[in-house]
Amino acid sequence: MSGQSHNTMKWKPMALSKPKISMNVTTTFHGNVVTDIQHARAAGFGAVELQSPKLYRYLDAGYDMQTLPGLLDGLEVSGLGAVLDIERQDAGRSVFLAEVRRMCEIAVVVGAPVVQLCTGPLDREVVVDFRAGRLTDDDGRYRATLGLDERAAVRVAGANVRDAADIASGYGLDIYLEPLAWAHLNRCRHALQLIEEAGRDNVGIALDTWHFWTTGDTLDEVRALPAELIKAVHLSDGLDLDRQNDVPDQTRHRDVVIGGGAIPLQQWVDAIKTTGYDGWWVSEMFSTRANEQDPLAMATAMHTLLATLVG
Repeated sequence: MSGQSHNTMKWKPMALSKPKISMNVTTTFHGNVVTDIQHARAAGFGAVELQSPKLYRYLDAGYDMQTLPGLLDGLEVSGLGAVLDIERQDAGRSVFLAEVRRMCEIAVVVGAPVVQLCTGPLDREVVVDFRAGRLTDDDGRYRATLGLDERAAVRVAGANVRDAADIASGYGLDIYLEPLAWAHLNRCRHALQLIEEAGRDNVGIALDTWHFWTTGDTLDEVRALPAELIKAVHLSDGLDLDRQNDVPDQTRHRDVVIGGGAIPLQQWVDAIKTTGYDGWWVSEMFSTRANEQDPLAMATAMHTLLATLVG
């Protein structure tokens, strides 16, 4: 009727926050810093996780680190990795801390909030030889804390993490630890012990689904983690192995496209979510088949997959 007012309410969909999805540059394995950034942006990622082999290759070719923000052109850097073999002693310890400082300097330039440290030894064959009793005293290869008991190994590595954290703190940065699956210190509990030993509040964990699942860490352990300790989540897939006898091998046990392996990734995502984690979810992939495909197509596919798992 004319002259009569009507109050009408229009339904509006609730705005949902988009998951924070970042691309580790292993996703576009054979790319370089320039093309990785281009592919991450074109595929729809909100950020990129830059890694030292490609990053140092770019810088060692003579490019100034101040050129990196222009390449990023507003694309966030969710993290920077990785400083490896964190247990180094004597002269190696000074080299380790110098590497931490270099990584922190780059992180500040690109706006990354966190830098990554990985336990060692990086060389899996050293672990194989140690377990087989073939690693002799005169073998000069880096052996990290092999041969030490767990507590002693944590003390050695924790002291280095403490000093690395102090360097990072001076730049306003955090540290995230990634225990490598074949390393001596390779479990979730080891990461927590290292954080306690370091005694610094800017140290946390890179929760990598492949390293955690491969070593036998459980979803219950994940659910028990304080959200503030999880600095990043690496979503990666893997293949079955004999955990009692196999030394995990990325070239065999990780050679699969994300979503095509044995890890129940949705269960892992759901378990991580129960902690209240709200940071970056990062694609990380070591698939020889994917590496021979169109890198932009692979990046786009992985973005879609992560958005589906996490969203």
